[in-house]
Amino acid sequence: MTNLERDIFILGAGPSGLSTALHLAQHYPHLTPRIRILEKAHHPRPKLCAGGLVLDAEVILERLGLDVSEVPHVDVDRTHFEFAGKGLSLRNPLRQTLRVIRRNEFDAWLAKKAQSRGIEITEGVTVKNLVVEKDCVRVDTDQGQFWARIVVGADGSNGITRRCILPDSPVHTARVLEVLTPTLPSPNFSATGGVLGRGQDAYFDFFPVPANIAGYVWDFPTQVNGVPMRCWGVYDTNLLADEKRPQLKDPLAQEMSRHGFNLGEYEIKGHPIRWYDPKNPVSVPRALLVGDAAGADPIFGEGISIALGYGAIAAREIGESFQRNDYSFSGYKHRLMRSGLGQTLFTRWFITQVVYTLKWRWFQFLLWRILKPIVGIAGWLFVLNWSKRIH
Repeated sequence: MTNLERDIFILGAGPSGLSTALHLAQHYPHLTPRIRILEKAHHPRPKLCAGGLVLDAEVILERLGLDVSEVPHVDVDRTHFEFAGKGLSLRNPLRQTLRVIRRNEFDAWLAKKAQSRGIEITEGVTVKNLVVEKDCVRVDTDQGQFWARIVVGADGSNGITRRCILPDSPVHTARVLEVLTPTLPSPNFSATGGVLGRGQDAYFDFFPVPANIAGYVWDFPTQVNGVPMRCWGVYDTNLLADEKRPQLKDPLAQEMSRHGFNLGEYEIKGHPIRWYDPKNPVSVPRALLVGDAAGADPIFGEGISIALGYGAIAAREIGESFQRNDYSFSGYKHRLMRSGLGQTLFTRWFITQVVYTLKWRWFQFLLWRILKPIVGIAGWLFVLNWSKRIH
């Protein structure tokens, strides 16, 4: 066997990669010194992400002995799922429905927690290529070649791991635009026909669907360096990409204008999100995928809690692989599918095929306004609270 630099290389120090390492350290502590995480940037690094943490993310972190309230955040008391301004409102009487963080702060915090538990993170290393060999994986980087017994691809939607190990695997990619604004519009805005101020609530409005943008516009509170802000954005699964549709920024501009903000006055940032499809493979011998590299939530593009969940499942698969001295990862997809995470990913994938392809205005009106009690119960039972069934 080629001399190994480490037994376990994790490519990417975002939530999925760090979660994998932290769960390995928790459940298989003897493997901790055999882990090395490679990260191309330096924490705290900029990361375009709306930063919403649902309760499932906090449950996973709490099981790791971590308190995410240490990270600067804004708590959302009530979340609204609407069609053209009216619809379903959800509130958790015991705690917030959403906790909003900035990814540069959250990821840096999680990385420090990992380092404090003996996990090695090497920053500023860009992976150029992966080659899976018979008894190891060769990792080609801008700082030379490394060899590992196994590799975890935690390098996101645009990461190189999937392209190298599964070059022919289908790709389903959503598109996202995001904007940060002050909490209130300019003083000369008249609230007639709109709403002045949105408070601490979060809003998800599906009005773009009939126009063939298979997603929603969002708006919720956030903070940047302690300064209260609003985060606006639009998400499109691209399920209706073959249909005639407006520019992605158009519905975002429309919604912001309704509340007194001019999109043209703010910086727009965009990024892709690779979403989960149950038909896609998530591993090959000696290499497996986690987080956005494996696939984020299709219906909302939610990634953070999903990434943390992938890490918990991958750690179990890796730990047992070392116990058996079998690194085929042939059971990884089955383990994922029968977990609470796999069940919610499949459910969200199925809902995506229905909610966004039945694009008619009357259907969206029916779903988000008339059937809202049923939608709320179904969401609580089948979409959320999956972290309790993570193993």
